[in-house]
Amino acid sequence: MKIAVIGAKGLPPKQGGIEHYCAELYPRIVAQGHSVDLFARSSYTQGSWLENYNYEGVRVISLPSVDFRGVDAFATSALGAIAATGNKYDIVHFHALGPSLFTFLPRVYNSTKVIVTCHGLDWQRAKWGNFSTRLIQMGEKAAVRFAHGLVVVSEALQTYFLQTYSRETAYIPNAPASYGESDPNFTYGTQLGLWQGRYIIFLGRLVPEKRPDLLIDAFCALKPSGWKLVLTGGVSDTKSFTSNLLEKVANNRDIVFTDELRGTRLWEIVRGAGLFVLPSNLEGLPLSMLEAMQEGIPILASDIPPHQQLINGERGMLFESENLDSCINSLHWAIHHPQQLAVMAKNAQRYVQMNYNWNRITADNLKLYGDICGIASKSRIQKEEELSIIES
Repeated sequence: MKIAVIGAKGLPPKQGGIEHYCAELYPRIVAQGHSVDLFARSSYTQGSWLENYNYEGVRVISLPSVDFRGVDAFATSALGAIAATGNKYDIVHFHALGPSLFTFLPRVYNSTKVIVTCHGLDWQRAKWGNFSTRLIQMGEKAAVRFAHGLVVVSEALQTYFLQTYSRETAYIPNAPASYGESDPNFTYGTQLGLWQGRYIIFLGRLVPEKRPDLLIDAFCALKPSGWKLVLTGGVSDTKSFTSNLLEKVANNRDIVFTDELRGTRLWEIVRGAGLFVLPSNLEGLPLSMLEAMQEGIPILASDIPPHQQLINGERGMLFESENLDSCINSLHWAIHHPQQLAVMAKNAQRYVQMNYNWNRITADNLKLYGDICGIASKSRIQKEEELSIIES
């Protein structure tokens, strides 16, 4: 199959769940004999317009972008949809609701099938103004109307589309990235003044809906002896919000901002944490939490539905979303009950290993492609399994 991808900023991934999702999924799809073109923003790839390069078999095509908040994503998605329309792809796969505003364009050719993956209800994000919010909501309605297949990454999103639009969706979750080797001597963490197992980590973009400010307030109120708070993540159209956070903790030596981390430093800091906390009031299915669960780090999170899906059943702790007192009390309990948390972390690690797997996600996407295109699609893994049965 010939596949086009619209909605990701580009590859390789720097920051953002969609880019990491595409970096895991599409090289696997290419490895199974399909071709993938990913339409990217030149502002992200730092390439000239229409320049293309190879990322693990995926052809990344840089499109013109507009250096203006909120407009860049829509402009590049529109151009990508136009370009995809002229190339007669079998599948045009849109990621996120904003880019889905242009799902009608590839349907000019009857043979082209349109897929949309909803990673979250982006119109709820605080960073968007009224105009951008309305455009994203229009994208949601366009996805429901024009997509041949609509994919959601959480059970909560599946319920939302069924209740709001009576629209059936395919539930295909995210999965964590696999960490590589990190420094066993904890050198970078030591440079930051950290002790292994004695700090709380927040990992994610510093945006209002992830509520790092709530976690900071809880930590400052609790003042846990011998513990530090590490906030790891970049800025995403929220410079004023981040500036206020920095001012808030400027004189607190127990709170460390690392900015965005990648590779060995990220793996080292996550693995050294005693507790991973995600206080968000809005998520799709958070990759950062899945990664921490995979690494066996104890989890504390707000009780929004996607978090409940991941850590209900003795796999972590939940506190009441937006409730500072609940967050403080839960932090206090977690810090003083390490043995109970360790059991939960083991449960969570096993759960992720069994249920969130990129090979399975790849197979599910390819099956959806094949079903919608009316062709029998089997992954290479399935074929190899069948051959081994025949040979035995």
